[in-house]
Amino acid sequence: MSESIAHPEFGESTLVLGIETSCDETAAALVMGGYDVVSSVVSTQVEIHAEFGGVVPEVASRAHLEVLNPVIARSIVEAGVEDSRIDAIACTVGPGLVGALLVGVSAAKSLALVYDVPFIGVNHMEAHLYAASLEDPTLEFPLVVLLVSGGHTMLVEMQDHGRYRLLGQTIDDAAGEAFDKVARFLDLGYPGGPAIDEAALLGDPEAVRFPRALLDGSYNFSFSGLKTSVMNYVRKHPDVSSADVAASFQAAVVDVLVTKARAAAKEVGATSIVLGGGVAANSLLREEILDGCVKDGIQGFLPSRAMCTDNAAMIAAAGWHRLRSDGPTPLDVGATPNLRLPFLNV
Repeated sequence: MSESIAHPEFGESTLVLGIETSCDETAAALVMGGYDVVSSVVSTQVEIHAEFGGVVPEVASRAHLEVLNPVIARSIVEAGVEDSRIDAIACTVGPGLVGALLVGVSAAKSLALVYDVPFIGVNHMEAHLYAASLEDPTLEFPLVVLLVSGGHTMLVEMQDHGRYRLLGQTIDDAAGEAFDKVARFLDLGYPGGPAIDEAALLGDPEAVRFPRALLDGSYNFSFSGLKTSVMNYVRKHPDVSSADVAASFQAAVVDVLVTKARAAAKEVGATSIVLGGGVAANSLLREEILDGCVKDGIQGFLPSRAMCTDNAAMIAAAGWHRLRSDGPTPLDVGATPNLRLPFLNV
């Protein structure tokens, strides 16, 4: 291993190339100094998977193979830098679809060897924690991060860089998974999150009082029962408006998410509540989190919708912090589809 790989220099000019292929977005980005997004390119597979009503792993892997190199090249061109200017390569190593992850990991390791720079394996969930700091580097610890996506729903206390305490998580369906399943049941289209959000604009959120699960002081989540309740209600009331059901379902999900996030922030004395993950793009969730933070006298930070969904800028940012704290990742590290965050209390 060369001297440059073993002892990288850090600073505001350190440029990290991030690569993200954990699911159905192929992304590459260049981030300088851990916070400054120089370029960010995302190629989505939404239309490819729409006909299947969900992500097909084998199809996703093949799509990543086809577009990853052009996406990386475009991110470098848009940054206006030479290849030799890149100081490190960061890539998602998990969690995610194993085939999709392997495409990105293989490419990232190859580039690290070719450029003779460090390789950093990044936890996708940790990267979501850093998405907000890319748009507001002044955020102060401790933070409570409400991380809501298709595969994960959790409340995390971010005490410092690399120091996370798990406050609560879903015990069954993630919020995004529930959105997808309800949208599919209502025949609203794919992906379910945006489809529910759009339909809800035309509905009455008080039309149906769906259950709010686990509002008992616990910070854990459960959305499986809510999903089942929606399906049972529609079967018993086939003439009910899909817009009303979508609005009522969305209101129930958001009520639980916001109530728990506010309670957690009060308990840990957080300076802010930060949203992360794809469901953080939901309009009602964003509105209710901000209203709740105003009432509680703390900051509510909402990443742009581009930073909520999977992207490589957050991978590069997390990679910069991990390289600074832990050094390079060994090149024999593989993809870990069930990779967990390194929580202090687990």
